[in-house]
Amino acid sequence: MTRSIDPVADQPDEARVREALRAVVDPDLRKDIVSLGFVKDVRIEDGRVAATIELTTPACPVRDELRGQAERAIRALPGVTAADVRMTAVVPSAPSVTSLIPGVRNVVAIASGKGGVGKSTLSANIAAALALAGARVGLMDADVYGPSIPAMMGARETPADLGDRLQPVVRHGVKIISMGFFLKEGQAVVWRGPMLHKMVQEFLGDVDWHELDYLLVDLPPGTGDIQLSLCQTIPLTGALVVSTPQDVAVDVARKAIAMFDKLNVPVLGLVENMSAYVCPHCGEHDDIFGAGGARRAAERLQLPYLGAVPLASAVRERSDEGTPIVIADPTAPAALAFTRVAELLAAQVSVRRLALAGTAPIAVTF
Repeated sequence: MTRSIDPVADQPDEARVREALRAVVDPDLRKDIVSLGFVKDVRIEDGRVAATIELTTPACPVRDELRGQAERAIRALPGVTAADVRMTAVVPSAPSVTSLIPGVRNVVAIASGKGGVGKSTLSANIAAALALAGARVGLMDADVYGPSIPAMMGARETPADLGDRLQPVVRHGVKIISMGFFLKEGQAVVWRGPMLHKMVQEFLGDVDWHELDYLLVDLPPGTGDIQLSLCQTIPLTGALVVSTPQDVAVDVARKAIAMFDKLNVPVLGLVENMSAYVCPHCGEHDDIFGAGGARRAAERLQLPYLGAVPLASAVRERSDEGTPIVIADPTAPAALAFTRVAELLAAQVSVRRLALAGTAPIAVTF
C-alpha cells in the first residue's frame, strides 16, 4: 500500500516549528522556551527555517545547549532542509525600577561574613566575565575601608566630573566607581554611619550609570552600616555570598545570609573561593582550607550553590597587574571557574525576575 503524499502537510509552517520547539526546556527556569516567550521570530523559505531565541541573559550557562536542541528539533520536522537558530538576550529588570538608578535593571550585592575570602577578586572577575558575554555591567566598590577594585581592574584614572554627576571609569567593559579613586596613597577612611550612608547614596544616584543589565556591589566584610544602607536605599535583586571552605568562614558566612534574610533580600547563591590548590608544576591537589564547606552549607540552607574557585597564584598575579584572570588567561582553570560562577549568577537573576513576574518557578539548586 502506497502512502499518498500531501505536499502541504509535508511543508513546515510556523505553528509546527513552534510546537516542535516546546521540546526544548530551559533547565534553570524549568519550562519550555515557547511557554517562556523566548521564541521571537520564525522565518521559513523553501524548507529552510530560521528562528530567533531571546534569552534572559547573554551569559546564559546553557546557551549553546539550547541552540543545539532547538536546531535538532526543527530539523526533525518533515520538509525541513536546514535550520538556523540565532540567539539573542534581553536581561529582565526589576518590576519597579528605582528612580535613583532608573537605567539599572538588576543590582546584586556580593558579600562575605568575614574578610580575606577573596570577595573583591570574585567581584572583579564576575563583572569582567559578564561584560565579556555581552552584558552591560557596572561595579560599585562599596568596601570603603579597603577599596581594592581600582587596582584589580587596572583603573587608575579619576572619574570625570559631569557637573551634577560623575562619569564612572570604564575598564574591561565594566563601569566602575570606588572610594579608591578619591583617596591619596596611604590615606585611610574613618567614617561613622551617616557618612557611609551618604557615600552609598552618592555612588548610586550621583554616578552616570546610564543603562546597565547588572550593577554588582562589592560590599565590605561583615554586617554593618554599608550593608544596611544599601538594602534600605534601593531594592536589590539579590545577594551572592562568598566563603572559603573552612568551617570558621562558612559559619561567619551564615551570619551574612541571616542578615539578608532579615532585610528581605534573596540570597542568589553561595560560592566557595580558594577551594583547592593544584600545583602548576606537579599537578598535586591540596585542600589547604578544606573542601566542600560552602556546598554543604548551601544544601543545608536550601540555597543555590554556584560553584568553587580554586586557589591559584595566577589569580593574584593578574589582579596585581590590573587585569582579571578571565581576561588575561580565559582558559585557566580559575578563569573557567569564575566564568561559570558568573553564568550561574546571571541564571539565578533571571530565575528570580521571571518568578516574580509569575513566568517561572523559583529554582534553588543546580
